[in-house]
Amino acid sequence: MHKVILIGNLGSDPEQREVGWKQATHFSVAVNERWTNSEGERETRTIWYRIIAWGKLGEVCTEHLQKGRKVYVEGRLVPDKDTGNPRAWLRDDGTPAASYDLRAESVEFLDSASERTSEMEDESSPDAVAMNEE
Repeated sequence: MHKVILIGNLGSDPEQREVGWKQATHFSVAVNERWTNSEGERETRTIWYRIIAWGKLGEVCTEHLQKGRKVYVEGRLVPDKDTGNPRAWLRDDGTPAASYDLRAESVEFLDSASERTSEMEDESSPDAVAMNEE
């Protein structure tokens, strides 16, 4: 079984593109990991994931998600076609970097209804909106 579950915040507004005969929506999610180190200091690491949602799931994400929104995403990692690993490259400063790409199978919008309706016109939204890929 191959399933990844993320809860984080959108780092960018979703972008919808036509890929062949189907719509693809791309957005980034930042997931924070917090811990206390051996000196008793709090530390945080942010891991970024690039999400792709296809078809109707992507359309709903494009319509309802915005940068900063909290989201729950279930899906599968998409490996680099050449290596089978996360995409790796060197940044402009020469340090190594990797990209974790995830194909969304299910997305839940975790903002409260009052936070969403103050920014959106749809006041009938439930507290958590779930959408599964067809």
